[in-house]
Amino acid sequence: MAILNNRDIIIVGQQSWDTPIGSNCKDLALEFSKNNRVLYVNAPLDRKTSLLQRDTESVKKRLRIIAGQEEALTEVAENFWVYDPTVLIESVNWIRFSILFRWLNKINNRRFSRSIQDAVKQLDFKNFILFNDNDIFRSFHLKEFLKPAVSVYYSRDNVVATPYWKRHGSYLEPELIAKSDLCVANSVYLAGYCRKYNPNSFYVGQGCDLQLFNDGGALEIPMDLSVIKKPVLGYIGALLSIRLDENILLHLARERPNWNIVLVGPEDEDFKRSELHKLSNVYFLGPKKPEDLAAYIKGFDICLNPQVINPLTIGNYPRKIDEYLAMGKPTLATKTEAMDIFADYVYLAETKEDYLHLAEKALAEDSLALARERIGFAATHTWEANTREIYKAINAVEGSLSARTL
Repeated sequence: MAILNNRDIIIVGQQSWDTPIGSNCKDLALEFSKNNRVLYVNAPLDRKTSLLQRDTESVKKRLRIIAGQEEALTEVAENFWVYDPTVLIESVNWIRFSILFRWLNKINNRRFSRSIQDAVKQLDFKNFILFNDNDIFRSFHLKEFLKPAVSVYYSRDNVVATPYWKRHGSYLEPELIAKSDLCVANSVYLAGYCRKYNPNSFYVGQGCDLQLFNDGGALEIPMDLSVIKKPVLGYIGALLSIRLDENILLHLARERPNWNIVLVGPEDEDFKRSELHKLSNVYFLGPKKPEDLAAYIKGFDICLNPQVINPLTIGNYPRKIDEYLAMGKPTLATKTEAMDIFADYVYLAETKEDYLHLAEKALAEDSLALARERIGFAATHTWEANTREIYKAINAVEGSLSARTL
């Protein structure tokens, strides 16, 4: 069976439900709830945040819930509840000594789990599945404390490459992977990483909500883009130096001054200081509303993802590639192991020189037939298909767990 029906699923992770930006975990939770009961547990409030952000509405709300002044459990849709933990946990990541960190982190986990158990009792969840979205610290001990029927660790990013997670995450994540019943990952690279510590590790692909990226001929190219002379090579997304290689963009702009580079999204401080701002054929259009992004992609002749290669990005599955392809656009990206699945539909470059000659190739050979192939391929990356692969992995491992206990 490639589906789960009438099961109870508890989801913990890094992103709270009220976070304004989308996430894999939120989309998967909604998909899970079509056939199962889902409890989405928001991250517990930590003491540092409660002090530094005490004037924000989100923290005020959490503090009211902890004080018992508001309900912690909310039904947001059929079969779907969101829970705000009724506890405050300590901010411990700054502690350098692993023994002390482990001890205090376990106390945090115990507080967190006791609060979750209150919601489990209210909903009468039985034989539930625990789905952990990359939450290495706060959820490290939840398998022991909550005793789920199956525990799943979901790897969607190499978070231990970032400063916050690196010190303690570098040794805790492998341990968490190893003790989980199974791991599922959205890239081949991350599945391989998980398999080093747990043989029950599966590549389950990536879902995307492509409804916004269905042109149908109705989209109008925005004014600030339509006035820019073609050909236009464009990028949609946050402009972060830790993820993007500005040298690729500089090379393209300098070598082909008759091409225009358009960058849509917020900039970090490095990009704000970039030499790109001094070039007359590079346009920074700033952040745009999610519902407007497809119209910008429509105006691109080539879509770019000039990813820099580092421990954070090497296993990353870039959802924007599916969005580009769903619009039928020629797409040029940096070659990584995670990008191998796109090899038949995306131009993959290893150097900035590759970017130049592949861009020329893409402009020369683009056609309606190629556009249709790209759209068809992107359409296979749905949340339904992604969820089906996760169900398949859970069923396989749960079956072996049941056989072991007989």
